Amino acid sequence: MRYDALVVGGSFAGLSAAMQLARARRKVCVVDAGAPRNRFAAASHGFFGQDGTPPLKMIADARAKLLAYPNVSFIEGSVVGAHADGVVGFTASLDSDRQVSAGKLVLAFGVQDGFPDIAGVSERWGASVLHCPYCHGYEFSGRKLGVLIESPHPPDHAMLIAEWGPATLFLNGNHTVDDEARAKLQARGVAIEPARIVALEGPGQELSAVRLEGGRLVPLDALFLAPRTRPGSPLAEQLGCAFDDGPFGPVIRTDAMKMTTVPGVFAAGDVAMLMHNATLASADGVMAGVSLHRSLVFET
Repeated sequence: MRYDALVVGGSFAGLSAAMQLARARRKVCVVDAGAPRNRFAAASHGFFGQDGTPPLKMIADARAKLLAYPNVSFIEGSVVGAHADGVVGFTASLDSDRQVSAGKLVLAFGVQDGFPDIAGVSERWGASVLHCPYCHGYEFSGRKLGVLIESPHPPDHAMLIAEWGPATLFLNGNHTVDDEARAKLQARGVAIEPARIVALEGPGQELSAVRLEGGRLVPLDALFLAPRTRPGSPLAEQLGCAFDDGPFGPVIRTDAMKMTTVPGVFAAGDVAMLMHNATLASADGVMAGVSLHRSLVFET
């Protein structure tokens, strides 16, 4: 079967794109490997009508509603390659050696996080080592918070995190803070710790302290990171899509209608946005789905 659209990635952005196409009565296939970026979080917060719901449940519920449409197919797996097939469309190769053909593509495979080389970080990711304060900050209100930002402008995020509790900016031996930034941090009550972090400590996924080089402990309940990211699949690069440098990693370049620089290929979600958030990813998917459908109708 040849589909009108193949959606690569079945999380918030991909399922939202597919829903628009399904309701437009187009034949849609979603391929997903079952490893969404937010699978480590116990709950998703701030999403309209779903505050506190586990993200995996949200995805499962959305998938079930999508599959209620008879024109939708779902394949568990990964797309390992795709190319324009010369028949006004694309052929995608799956990890199961199966091939799927579609007129258009939506790239919604998300990103992968790169963690600093600090013992205890990856084990606590999504529980007490966090990314988005709007998603998880409220649950740590008034508690001891840390900020570790591997970027040229670490003070800004630390001043923001201080909205949720007393904050410490960890420079991790890599950064310095100029006098102007230091004054702003002090005005917000943010402490500055220049020493290198060697490990996180605490029972299970809980965080109780940061151990610094030399053995000193800094009590802490949560550590906020802004990890470097990379696309969750090499597919966009294989297809020839252009990328822009985002604040935390490469971002697929799209226009206002979510079309990439490759005709017929759309992109949505974390891999195509500067700000990462479940609500924004879903909205981005809606735009990509609607735009793809319009291209099917109006392109000559």
